[in-house]
Amino acid sequence: MPPVRGGGTNRQNRHNPLGGGMIKAGGQMPQPNSARGPPPAVNLGGMSLPTNKKHGQHLLKNPGIIDKIMAAADIKPSDTVFEIGPGTGNLTMRLLEAGKRVVAHEIDPRMAAEVKKRAANAGRNNLEVQETDVLRGKWPIFDVCAANLPYQISSPFTFRLLAHRPMFRCAVLMFQKEFAERLIAKVGDKQYGRLAVNVALFVKVTGVCKVAKGSFTPPPEVDSMVVKVVPRDPPIEVDFREWDGLMRICFGRKNKTLRSSFGTKDTTKTLEENYKTWCALTGTKPSKQPMKEVALEVLQTCGLAETRAIKIDLDTFFRLLLEFNKRGIHFSNCSPGAKIGDRMDADAPPQIDPRLFADDHIEEEEEEGDEMED
Repeated sequence: MPPVRGGGTNRQNRHNPLGGGMIKAGGQMPQPNSARGPPPAVNLGGMSLPTNKKHGQHLLKNPGIIDKIMAAADIKPSDTVFEIGPGTGNLTMRLLEAGKRVVAHEIDPRMAAEVKKRAANAGRNNLEVQETDVLRGKWPIFDVCAANLPYQISSPFTFRLLAHRPMFRCAVLMFQKEFAERLIAKVGDKQYGRLAVNVALFVKVTGVCKVAKGSFTPPPEVDSMVVKVVPRDPPIEVDFREWDGLMRICFGRKNKTLRSSFGTKDTTKTLEENYKTWCALTGTKPSKQPMKEVALEVLQTCGLAETRAIKIDLDTFFRLLLEFNKRGIHFSNCSPGAKIGDRMDADAPPQIDPRLFADDHIEEEEEEGDEMED
């Protein structure tokens, strides 16, 4: 169970429905009241392990969730499975039965010892448990990933997973419901934003099941969701710096029209500076047309001037980026970008900026009068 390090306090918020409970610290949810008696013990699969009161553990009482995770993972007998946070091994035992080998990252020594003991007692010798932080430890080569994550590391874990090489076949992940909904959001959904669009460059994400607060005892304050991640084959090629620059403009004010977003002084100034750099590098004579007018012409050419980013799909964003680039307008100061698949070494991760997966989640209020700024 990977921690989140910061300052001098433990800010871990650990839900562990796959292997025995929810472990969290840092005061984001109330600690169990000592007047209610000692914290419950994990009693799953014939085992009993006292929960740690200081972590405020929340135990899963709905075994049907594991069945849904296994069905979504569709593990083959030849598969190596990478599991994060096995806990006492409720899911782990199912993974050991289905796959050839399970490599688990577990940061809690008690849980690591318990899951190894449980596997040994069942006569399973295909489990390897590494006591490590999943964000810092060395990842194995794997076919399927089963992860049950602290909410605070959702974005950095997603970045590392999508940058991992060689590519995996699928991943079945437990996230906070709010984060998961932004991952699987479709065009027009309220949650649709940079996170969903950028992740879609690499993988297809679908919802598996919701995990209600009532599925745990004691119940946490938030619901969870299981999602399935399948890498694109072949992956989409794009200059990541250019792409992210465009997405930040479009979704910085996602409930405003693109005409309004591209008409701000800061945006036109940045595009003007990038355009001059491009002209200098290519020996092109700069146009005297104001950048605001050029940007509006591009938007009108694509039929997007009065459209909001939340209504635009991936292919249309690519068309918009191409139209800007054709006019010498760039979003990354013309620096060379990295593309998926541009490395000869399949084991080396692509040069992907982790900011692509930053979960900004900026709620924009609808405002009237989407006029361009003067």
